[in-house]
Parts: sequence; C-alpha cells; structure tokens
Amino acid sequence: MPAFAARNLAPKLTALIAAGLLCLSPALAADDEVPPKGAAVTVLKAAKACFANIVEVSGTIIAREENQVRPERMGLKVAEVMVDAGDSVTAGQVLARLTLPEGGQIAVQAPVGGVISASTASVGAMASAKGEALFSIIARGEFDLVGMVPTRDIQKLQVNQTARIKVIGAGEVDGKVRRLSTTVEPNSQLAQVFLGVTTNRRLLVNSSGRAQIKTGQSCGVSVPLTAILYGSAGTVVQVVRRARVETRRVETGLMSAGQVEITSGLAEGDIVVARAGALLREGDPVRAVTASADAK
Repeated sequence: MPAFAARNLAPKLTALIAAGLLCLSPALAADDEVPPKGAAVTVLKAAKACFANIVEVSGTIIAREENQVRPERMGLKVAEVMVDAGDSVTAGQVLARLTLPEGGQIAVQAPVGGVISASTASVGAMASAKGEALFSIIARGEFDLVGMVPTRDIQKLQVNQTARIKVIGAGEVDGKVRRLSTTVEPNSQLAQVFLGVTTNRRLLVNSSGRAQIKTGQSCGVSVPLTAILYGSAGTVVQVVRRARVETRRVETGLMSAGQVEITSGLAEGDIVVARAGALLREGDPVRAVTASADAK
C-alpha cells in the first residue's frame, strides 16, 4: 500500500515543482538583466531653426560728398577765422573774413551745411581762388562705408538693403546699401560696395568698419557645430539609433551662433551625438545621455 501511494504522488510533485519554477522565472530574469553596454555619450535632438543669410563687408569710412571752400579772387589775406575743424555748420554760415588788397573785407560762407573736416585758415595767411582750400566740408555730415566683397556675394546685394555697421571708435550704427559696383577687380575678383551710414555720432574719415547685411533667411534642421565631423568621407554627423552609433553623411548650409543648418541627411527629431569624435565608430554600442541631463 505505501508503494502504491508513492507512485500516485510522483506526478503531482512534478507538477508542483514545475509551477514553482515558472513563478520564480520572472525574478530570475530580472536578476539576469544586463545594463546597456558601451560608453555614455551626450546627445540632443536635431531641431528646426532659422538662419539669416548674411553678407559681411569690411572697409573704411569716407565722406560721401566733400566741398572745398576758397575765395573767388586772388591776393586776399585771412583777417578772422570763425570755425575750426570738427565744427558743424549750416549753409550760408560765415566761416572766415578776408581782407581785400584795396581795403575792406569780404566774408567766406559755407556753400552747404555739414561738418568741417579740415581747415588751413589762419589769421594773416594768404588766400586765393587757386590756392589751398581754406575749409573742407563734409556735405550734410553724410558718410559711406566703402568695402570689397567677393563676386558670389555681390549677386545677393541690392540697393536699400539694411545693414548693421560696427565702426571703430563709434560703436554700432545703422546703414543701407547705397551703390553697387558694376565691375570686379580682375586679379582679386572682388567688387566694390558703398553703404550709407545713418548716425548722429561723429565719425572719423578713414576709420575702419565692418558691416553685416541681411539678404534673406533659411529655415531647416539645425545641430551644433560640435556635432559635425569633416573628413575624407565628407561631412558627417553621428546619430544614436537603437543604442548604436550610425554615421550619416550630411550637407550643410548657413551657420550662426555655433549652430549649423543641415540641408540634407538628417531629419528633425533624430538623436545626434552632441560632440562627434573619431573614437566613436559605426555600430558602436553607446548609452545616450540627453544634453540637459548631462548639464545637471
């Protein structure tokens, strides 16, 4: 009888052991989970951004129009000087008085309002119609920045386009494209451009300036410059997909403030390695860490 009972209990014990193992298997599987392998890399999502298309012009400040002031007759002597270089004058304002050979005086007047850029007038000096100009006046106080741009950029420029100009000693001022050259310098293939300067500040002739002219804008996918690799295989970015590195060949466009426009090869939302490097290769396993989490 005991032997018969043992034979009947064996199938039940086997079923109970199997059920116990099934209950334990999730816990065992959890214990056996392996954390992601590979180096931790900082990543970010490729996002859309707009880039201004900027043409830069470096050049010098010149007077747009300069008038030379002399007496109309010969043999005169300067009796009194009323203004100095740097003074602002109005049209018709008396600049100096001259003594006539036969006695009496005549007044020298400003033909146009503006700024006195130079003066040679001094009391007792001779003055004549053919001599050195007594005064030079920058008409209306108007200045231009004249510079050279590559031929490829001159095609983007149009008269009346606005500009921001940094002038040494005067800071930033507004400007506008006033005139474009119709020819290029044959050796350098550079063309001349004149930018009218709009400011009440006193500018110095021949001071240096740099202008940025916005000719349009382009909107597309953007990544940091640090995410781009340049090499013999072309321009590439490294993308993380399914915890592995993929190398994508891309075409770049405009650049601004450390960001680069990607015109092809990358889509909005792609997970990009923030600092691409030669140590990461195609197919390498990595652990992606978002840029915001990495900053913390």
